[in-house]
Amino acid sequence: MKILIFGATGLAGGSVLKACLGAPVIDEVRVITRRPVCLNHNKLREFVHNDFLNYSGVGDAFLGVDACLFCLGVSVMQVSAEEQYRRITQDFTIAAARELKKSSPSAIFHYISGQGTNRNSHFMWARVKAETEQEIIKFMNSVCWRPAFIDAEASVSSPMLFKVLQPALKLLKPFKRFYVEGQDLGRAMIQATIENIHGRVIENAEIREIAGRYISLTG
Repeated sequence: MKILIFGATGLAGGSVLKACLGAPVIDEVRVITRRPVCLNHNKLREFVHNDFLNYSGVGDAFLGVDACLFCLGVSVMQVSAEEQYRRITQDFTIAAARELKKSSPSAIFHYISGQGTNRNSHFMWARVKAETEQEIIKFMNSVCWRPAFIDAEASVSSPMLFKVLQPALKLLKPFKRFYVEGQDLGRAMIQATIENIHGRVIENAEIREIAGRYISLTG
């Protein structure tokens, strides 16, 4: 299986990348990133790229893949203006999904959204993510993941508030609705690809269940 990952240098994406590199079922992991991931692995193939609305320069990255794990995003704490937030959250996602459909039409597009996503929400970020979910589900094979707290190694771009609260948030681990380990998010995406799950939204508790199926099958 060949996988394409966006956001591999981020908090969620970094953990998803590790899960994919460690998965026996995956032969090749391609990443599109602004900066090198600084990781040597025989499965890894990097495409350094800066324009997330135009992929003409890295079209090969999308060819012949089984799934795209789209972990690229930004916190509303870092970008509060709706126009900029929408550009990164919605426009970048849709551009990547359309390129994937063009180059690998049978591939599954996995989009990390977030718990609380709701088109009728009072929060701008929740509405934008919900609109993005609905659009990609409408035009291609896709899964929208809504994790709650992702327990993963903080990245350079992680908000300071996350770094401060992370030790306390680890206490949520017993509660399936509110906690997921970063690599389990990646494992769930891999298992969903194997099972050909698409066309729906998956909340945090089910993410952990799907990851559990992957672990039980791979040992």
